[in-house]
Order: sequence, then structure tokens, then C-alpha cells
Amino acid sequence: MSKRVFMFPGQGSQYIGMGKEFYDNFECAKKVFDKASEITGLDVAAMCFEENEKINITEYTQICMLTVEAALFEVLKEKGVTYDLTAGLSLGEYGALIASGAMSMEDAFAIVRKRGIYMQNAVPEGGGMSAVIGLDASVIEDACAEVMANKDMYDKGDSSLPFTVSVANYNNPKQSVITGRKDAVQAAGKILEEKGALKVVELNVSGPFHSALLEGAGEQLAEALKDIELNDVKVPYIANVTAEYVTDKNDIKELLKKQVSSSVRWQQSLELMIKDGVDEFIEIGPGHTLSGFVKKIDRSLKTVNIDTLEDFNKFMEA
Repeated sequence: MSKRVFMFPGQGSQYIGMGKEFYDNFECAKKVFDKASEITGLDVAAMCFEENEKINITEYTQICMLTVEAALFEVLKEKGVTYDLTAGLSLGEYGALIASGAMSMEDAFAIVRKRGIYMQNAVPEGGGMSAVIGLDASVIEDACAEVMANKDMYDKGDSSLPFTVSVANYNNPKQSVITGRKDAVQAAGKILEEKGALKVVELNVSGPFHSALLEGAGEQLAEALKDIELNDVKVPYIANVTAEYVTDKNDIKELLKKQVSSSVRWQQSLELMIKDGVDEFIEIGPGHTLSGFVKKIDRSLKTVNIDTLEDFNKFMEA
């Protein structure tokens, strides 16, 4: 039997104008933007639609992305579009939580606003991330372990920042991202080039996300989550940290705490869904990154991006 998953992207695919067509054409989408602004005290619509620099600053990017994803989800829900599972990459996990029924939209907006601030403030100078193209994840893990095992050889940086490098994202079989202190990331990158990586690309990011250097932000998030009341999971969703289905609401807060400083196991999440018969992957939000990751695993699977009104209309017609 055919199965459909709703997928929600993480930060990085944001752009000025995202969500505006839905805001202008669907009252339920406009209400989502209004609700996000009311809860956060920010003019979320202005940050999404008007030229500004905030949209690319983590503490604002996160709430903007989630608002757009939630608005598009509301439109699909209003039109009666059904789904069997839900998942999201990094920040996108909060879109999945809304779609799962486990977290209210209002609580998701409130906690993601705080998450963005905690992560922005926790970002240490001297951190970095690099995408590694063309190597299996096991090779990348081994390179990170080699650098950490030979710390005395590679540790030439600021001793006030812990020396660390690890895998931030398992995106698809031939693309992962490493994260940590910049010199450690660069050392691992050189080893990976020697091992045959097609590319090792330093990413233009504001910090070493999903690394041990952000554990403090995770602790702050855990405190904030104490005030959030979760609901039973109505639609199973897959957690980034475990790449497993979450069906018990009591597991969610600890998973969200760990997610800030742990690897995002997106490839493994996709492989689980494929194994369980998911054959239609609907990406809800800006860009088509997640759909691209699906195609890297199996080009025969159906992927749909819903980012623009044209995308939505084509999907509904089909």
C-alpha cells in the first residue's frame, strides 16, 4: 500500500518572499503568520517578505522557516491532504512535531524562537562546518576519530574552545557534513581529501551546529521545554537523533535537547521510511534540498516540493 510522508526542511533554504503567495491567497496561512508574530513579538511576515538581513541570522531564520512551513501545512490540511508519517531535518523537526499532533503550533513557535536565540548566543567564534561529497559515512566517521585520537598533532588553535570534530549531518549516501572547532574540521577535511573525497567544502555558516560545542544551548532548551505540554503523537514522526519513529510523547523533550548537539541522521531516516513502504515524499517549505536527498537514494521514488503557489496547484491537480 502506498504511503506518503510530509517532510520539513531546516534552515539554509530560506529566501526573501518565501510563503508570501500563500499569505496573500489563503486566510488560514495568513493566520499562521499573525499567530507567529503575536507569540514572538516579531513581525514575521515582514522578515519573510521584505528585504532585510535578519532572515539569514539564526535566531530569526528559525522562526521564519517554521512559520512558512506551518502556514503551508495548514493550507494542505485545509484542503484535506492526508499523510502517513512526518519528518523534518534539524529545525524542520518542529514542523514534523506540529504535523504529528504532538506539539501545538503556538508552543512550537514559542520554543523555536528561544531555540534560535540559544543557538545564536552559544555559537563560539572559531567553529566551522564542511560538506564532504563522494565518501561513505563510515570513512568520514573514521577521519573524525583519527583527528580526535591524534589531538596533540592537530590541536593548534584557541585552547579556550574544546577541540572537537564530528559528523553533523548524514544527508545521503555520498554527502555528509562535519562540524566542530574550525582547525579540527579543517584537519579532518584534509584527511578526507586524501581518502578520495570529490569535494570538501567549507560552509558559510554562523557556527558549528550539531556539535558538542552547542551542548549548552541544548541544556537551555531543555529548561524551556519544561513549560511545554506535549500531546499524544497522532501521526508517527521520525527523530533526527535516533532515526527511529517516536510514538511516545514522553520521549520527545530529551530528543529535542540532544538534537541541538547531536548528528542529524537524515539518510538513515529516509532509509527507514523507504523500507517501510513510503513511496511519496512531500517536501513542505522553501527549496528542494530534502527531495534531492531522496533522489540520491532512489530516483524511482516520487518527490514533490511545495514551496510556491504553482507547486501547490500542480500537486492538487495531480
